[in-house]
Amino acid sequence: MNLQMIGTGNAFAKKYFNNNALIEQDGFKLLIDCGITAPLALYELGIGMEELDAVLITHTHGDHVGGLEEYGFQMKFKHGRRPVLIVPESLVDPLWQNTLSGGMTQEGLDKLEDAFEVRPLRVGDVQELAPNLCVELVHTEHIAGKKSYSLILNRDVFYSADMTFDPELLTTLVRDRGVRRILHEVQLEGPGAVHTTLDELLSLPEEIQAITKLMHYADNRDRFVGRTGKMEFLEQGVVYPI
Repeated sequence: MNLQMIGTGNAFAKKYFNNNALIEQDGFKLLIDCGITAPLALYELGIGMEELDAVLITHTHGDHVGGLEEYGFQMKFKHGRRPVLIVPESLVDPLWQNTLSGGMTQEGLDKLEDAFEVRPLRVGDVQELAPNLCVELVHTEHIAGKKSYSLILNRDVFYSADMTFDPELLTTLVRDRGVRRILHEVQLEGPGAVHTTLDELLSLPEEIQAITKLMHYADNRDRFVGRTGKMEFLEQGVVYPI
């Protein structure tokens, strides 16, 4: 399984684009989140939206879903098909009603299923997306009152969405469930009201830090190189075998 971050930045990043990831397994391409900058990020990497086999959404903030309108319209009007959209079941209605309907509603497009082939995901289920690629949805805290989910890929890679620090979850995943790689969002400065801070991640045992890569960072990331303990930053555009 290969991972390519088409963006590694937080919601306000301009240098690094939104934190969205391309997973490739045996030719199957899965985009995790499709934020505002995703169409441009894919374009700059030479990847057409029609090459994606599916998009999976973790929560409904713009840096994670803001590119879906263009994606849906491109696929409908340029390529004549509904793309596969994998969505936590609790987000199917809010994604359309609160986010996409204002820009996408027109004749023949009255609900999410008109624009996308929607495949709901339930928390705790391990769903096979393609041969040798499965995903499990994990509820993680982010904004009070708004559902957000992280992912376990192929049973041993944890991919965090935006989340507050949950050391008990991370420790359980590694020690009890055999997770061997953690791809975790990080807030480099300030208190972690809705995100996990670097200082919080630095409190993890070194053996967990050693398998953790950092993403969803601010444009001042370079100031923190060498200050992340055993952890390393994921780089935009680089293909990582995981």
